[in-house]
Amino acid sequence: MLKLLSWPLLALALLAPAQAAVDESDLLPVDEAFVLTHEVEPDGNIVLRWDIAEGYYLYRHRFAVEAEPGFRLDSVVWPPGTPHEDEFFGKTETYRGSVTARLLGAPEARTARLALRYQGCADLGICYPPQKRSLEVALPDGMAVAPAPALPIGLPAGPSSPLLPGAAPPSGGVVDAEPLPPEQAFGVEAIANSGGELLLRFTPAPGYYLYRDKTRLALRETEGIALGVPGWPEATPHRDEHFGEVMVYFDQVEVPLPLRRARGEAMRLVLDVEIQGCQTDGICYPPMQRVLDIALPAADPASLVDPVALAGEERAPASGGETLPHAGLALLFALLGGLILNLMPCVLPVLSFKLIGLAESRESVAAARRHALWYTAGVLLSFAAIGLGVLALREGGQALGWGFQLQQPAVVAGLVYVMLAVGLSLSGLFQIGAGLAGAGQSLAQRGGRSGDFFTGVLAVVVATPCTAPFMGGALAFAFAAPPLLALAVFLALGLGLALPFLLIGLVPALGRLLPRPGAWMETLKQLLAFPMYLTAVWLVWVLAKQRGADAVGWVLIGATLLGLAGWALGQAQQRARRWGLALGVAALLAAMWPLFAVSALPAAPSTTAQRSSDGSEPYSAAALAEARRAGRVVFVNMTADWCVTCKANEKSVLSGAAFAEAMQASGAVYLKGDWTNVDPAITAFLEDHGAVGVPLYVVFPADGGDGRRLPTLLTDAIVTQALEDARR
Repeated sequence: MLKLLSWPLLALALLAPAQAAVDESDLLPVDEAFVLTHEVEPDGNIVLRWDIAEGYYLYRHRFAVEAEPGFRLDSVVWPPGTPHEDEFFGKTETYRGSVTARLLGAPEARTARLALRYQGCADLGICYPPQKRSLEVALPDGMAVAPAPALPIGLPAGPSSPLLPGAAPPSGGVVDAEPLPPEQAFGVEAIANSGGELLLRFTPAPGYYLYRDKTRLALRETEGIALGVPGWPEATPHRDEHFGEVMVYFDQVEVPLPLRRARGEAMRLVLDVEIQGCQTDGICYPPMQRVLDIALPAADPASLVDPVALAGEERAPASGGETLPHAGLALLFALLGGLILNLMPCVLPVLSFKLIGLAESRESVAAARRHALWYTAGVLLSFAAIGLGVLALREGGQALGWGFQLQQPAVVAGLVYVMLAVGLSLSGLFQIGAGLAGAGQSLAQRGGRSGDFFTGVLAVVVATPCTAPFMGGALAFAFAAPPLLALAVFLALGLGLALPFLLIGLVPALGRLLPRPGAWMETLKQLLAFPMYLTAVWLVWVLAKQRGADAVGWVLIGATLLGLAGWALGQAQQRARRWGLALGVAALLAAMWPLFAVSALPAAPSTTAQRSSDGSEPYSAAALAEARRAGRVVFVNMTADWCVTCKANEKSVLSGAAFAEAMQASGAVYLKGDWTNVDPAITAFLEDHGAVGVPLYVVFPADGGDGRRLPTLLTDAIVTQALEDARR
């Protein structure tokens, strides 16, 4: 029973829930979902009625009515709607079941013609594009009066909802035309300006616009040439109801694209271009692919670069982002990054447990080898699980990054339980035996393959809040690479994390360097309980940032029940109390309820919602664009409360006097983005700069040039020099 109960907790700690795919074929035709009828009252007023199918709803603010000559429209009476928190429009009102609108006015002819606009969605999570209907209403004889000018009446038409989840709705006026084919709505051309530069031209049709940051460029395999960073012109800030603050182009733009060449002869290039855009107040198109064939002239020999300088560069920089490493280099970086993870403070406590296990097997080569291999298996399979989760969510259209599971409050609360349970076991309250191997048997007692395996699992779980050097480029490659190659990068990262103990277990000479077993191990084991308690406290603090004080209350109730379960199991183990097992299982089951309660709580206000004491302002694309238009240096810090590396940098560098002086000397604006919870705007910024997680630090120069990405681990000298360079 205990073994069965432990599996959900470990699965929760490794992976966040994935969003289920939605099949459009499940939708009703729009005229069956929203059946429109009308009638004329004796006094000449017109009544419109929409019968709404179960599981569907209409937006109140998306209705608009315009009367053509034949009916003088004085006003429209709409009933109040039901308050609704919408993922696209925010706070709005909706109608379900049916809605009736009365058009107050007077007939002017025997037939009234009405132009109607409305929009609705299905509970499946898909919204229909805005609907337009022309309605002819036959008026009874004797009702006609003197003609009067037509008057358009209706609630303001707000931004449109996307046709499918994941598309971003624009704001603007009503578009009367039916959506154009993608090739007509968005033109893409490219020519060679010279042997070292391409010129791209993007042409949205009138009434359409393109997202700047959803454009991706990829050069098909060509030896000795790589793409540089596109020179995007200034875009228009736009508040998008799904992506947040974005930058868009309503008019034709030309984008210079530099090339780095190691070969100077004339050649033909094939450029893959991915774009995404919307019809103003209409549908949003899914990502569109274009293939451009370009004749490239010979290059100036003086502009050629060393072929070695191009080795390892990715041929698909994402709109201004840094280039990604080559596959071989990405695997090497992943291995080195995983190796360095062993030195990060979030991983060290678990490695101390592993040291105890290896010390216990010092006199047996076979036992040491078994410890090392099962620990490595736990690490590798855990990283494989995270990699598969990333790939599954990526295929489902989710944008995510390293440590994404810690954005889920239920996962954080589950990790509080894991750390507390391990700490209580180390303190001797109870023993985590084979029946509870899912929590890491070797952390509390000797031997056991399952204990070694789940020690590796726990090492991966506590490693996810940390980012080590070399990991950034490798993970960026993995998040964009084909599935098998991406999975290989995650496995290389796991191999790096397991490598020290794998070598100790497989090389007897290294194993002999370990201390001899003794009473010191029991003392150390009890002492190591306290880092686990502190880790649990830290996770509770993260949870408070995500979901507020109510979440803290719930998780403390759960922790108390978990403590009761541990005590009861200890009674059963140490004193053979029969009731102990039953009470322990009941308390453990009861402790699961707070996890569901925490996940249902609303998000707490962002920690960067207001100007912070460190002088930072909350990040938004509009704030960044405004500061850059003003010619200011901008320092962008993307952080999260669960990111250990972020907090270490903020404590040691970004809150220091040297940083404050450098910011003041350069007249820089400090923008901070909080990724503690899911935030599409911050995710988009990370993608634009080739990052798959936080921390991310970018310094934008005063002259409007490209931003400079700083290393994951900061020093005063690195930040000060970057700010000095940016103001020149």
